[in-house]
Amino acid sequence: MITLEANSPYNYTVVRQFAIATVLWGIVGMAVGVLIAAQLIFPALNFDTPWLTYSHLRPLHTNAVIFAFGGCALMGTSLFVVQRTCQARLISDGLAQFVFWGWQLVIVLAAVTLPMGLTTAHEYAELEWPIDLLIAVVWVTYAYVFFGTITKRKSPHIYVANWFYGAFIITTAVLHIVVSLEVPLSAWKSYSVFPGAIGAMVQWWYGHNAVGFFLTAGFLGMMYYFVPKQSERPIYSYRLSVVHFWALIGIYMWAGSHHLHYSALPDWAQSVGMIFSLMLLAPSWAGMMNGILTLSGAWDKLRTDPILRFLIVALSFYGMSTFEGPMMSIKTVNALSHDTDWTVGHVHSGALGWVAMLTIGAMYALIPPLFGKIKMYSTKMIYWHFWLSTIGVVFYIVSMWIAGVTQGLMWRAVNPDGTLTYSFVESLKATYPYYGGRLIGGAMFLTGMLLMAWNVYKTVSSDNDKVVAPVPQAA
Repeated sequence: MITLEANSPYNYTVVRQFAIATVLWGIVGMAVGVLIAAQLIFPALNFDTPWLTYSHLRPLHTNAVIFAFGGCALMGTSLFVVQRTCQARLISDGLAQFVFWGWQLVIVLAAVTLPMGLTTAHEYAELEWPIDLLIAVVWVTYAYVFFGTITKRKSPHIYVANWFYGAFIITTAVLHIVVSLEVPLSAWKSYSVFPGAIGAMVQWWYGHNAVGFFLTAGFLGMMYYFVPKQSERPIYSYRLSVVHFWALIGIYMWAGSHHLHYSALPDWAQSVGMIFSLMLLAPSWAGMMNGILTLSGAWDKLRTDPILRFLIVALSFYGMSTFEGPMMSIKTVNALSHDTDWTVGHVHSGALGWVAMLTIGAMYALIPPLFGKIKMYSTKMIYWHFWLSTIGVVFYIVSMWIAGVTQGLMWRAVNPDGTLTYSFVESLKATYPYYGGRLIGGAMFLTGMLLMAWNVYKTVSSDNDKVVAPVPQAA
């Protein structure tokens, strides 16, 4: 349990801002996701409006969930954790405010330009060059605030959570700058400097490492702080956490080419991506087990602490998705799964099961003390949120697994004369019911987020349960 002192020496204002923004942007991003899932079943829901079509809203959904919801969670928690573990105030309150408002401006600009079709068409890097420049400025400022705070630490030790946060910050900056090298043609149009197969390789070097460092390393930093704090137990093995860190960042950077199996990319480069993807299984599962085994001797807490349930189930989804990813990188498996909805299921087992559930747990743990409360307004609503999220994720990914395998098998089926057995429309008809399953699962997850927003509002606006507990030692 996290408790904060009444007259804090730390800057919690920017953490509060990011925490509230995390909840709000989570609802926006997931609501767009539910809308486009519904459009795949009921196409008329685009209302014959270009900026409401699936092709325009899908990049808005991915950017809102990854960079708005996930980005605000990472920035807010990292600026909280670095202060607590270093026992030092942020190096600059003014620059911290610039980071918050600058990032909100990036999100708003994305929400305006993407539905208008102003896009570079690069997965997870769709924003045009003026916004890319703003992102670079905000991100460098964020890095200065984070690492500058570490330099003024009172504790000689740098806790491992900050290692993961630091790797996420540095690598994301490098990835963003390289993939955004482009030639502007006008105020809102540019073309990448990388041609053809080289451009594809750079794209998926960026795309997979955005998953590896933005959606994995950063959230592992969150896990290494909030799981021990919420369980009130030390991390199971600090030595393993350090090995986990170096193995993960050493291997992940080489795995992106597995997205380009059976493409114009040289075969050896495809094989390198597959081999390093398989190697990733070891550090990924080491981190998962390190987090889960932190509860050794305290498993009973799962019966009474719904926040801890979010954190531990998130780790379980992390283990599942980091097993599934290497398996799907094997060329023979990829021949079945590539371009099918199996990939969609895999992505969402990580994005919803790991990233979102870990973020939700961290926010439930953090918001009450940030606003001077002992606990959330309604524990019962947290339980409801947990079950809606868990069942919703399972419903979503199982639907997509079945749809994806069905598609893969139908697309590769051939008649004795070599002609295709099924048309594309027939495969679409066969998977149509599972799109309904995806919609139901996504709607359940969104409903949980709405419950969370209500619970957060009631917690923040309540005049009761002021925190009076003394300051604990930093993790």
